[in-house]
Amino acid sequence: WGMLVTKAKLQSGETCLVIGGASGVGSAAIQIARSTGARVVATAGSASKLELARSLGADAVVDHTQPDWAKELKKLSGGRGFDVVVEHVGPAAWDVSMRSLARNGRLVTCGGTTGPTVQLQLPHLFIKNQSVLGSTMGPKSAFPTILNRLARGDWQPVIDRVLPLSKAREAHELLESRAVHGKI
Repeated sequence: WGMLVTKAKLQSGETCLVIGGASGVGSAAIQIARSTGARVVATAGSASKLELARSLGADAVVDHTQPDWAKELKKLSGGRGFDVVVEHVGPAAWDVSMRSLARNGRLVTCGGTTGPTVQLQLPHLFIKNQSVLGSTMGPKSAFPTILNRLARGDWQPVIDRVLPLSKAREAHELLESRAVHGKI
């Protein structure tokens, strides 16, 4: 919510690219973006994760493990890029995420699972009047709306599994091996 509604101000009719659409962040982003009336394209790295992204409301999906995934995204955006890109992966997806932004596009990020450092091509950023926005959590005032949408069943949290704290190491290993759909 904080990324899409508060920071990026995603609007009905805009296009939204969600990197890692089967992750916890990505699965929520797909559903929130769809509820704003945006057209949503999501990436994922396996057939089951692509299917999950579709089932959550993605209009189109792209396998980001394929070498031509950036070309496929360009085609799906009609060559213009996306109005909003939700990025929480970091270096592994940063360049494609930035190249996938439309003129006046907004990239919003809340994480860096593949590392903390990325490069930014300044001319590309200012010539296309793009924005890079950081986000952590949404505002407290969003909770009633979010909880209402969850209670109505409009949005479905995706929980891969629940583990006791004593299995924190296993949870991290599952996350690092990309064996999780949604949250753990």
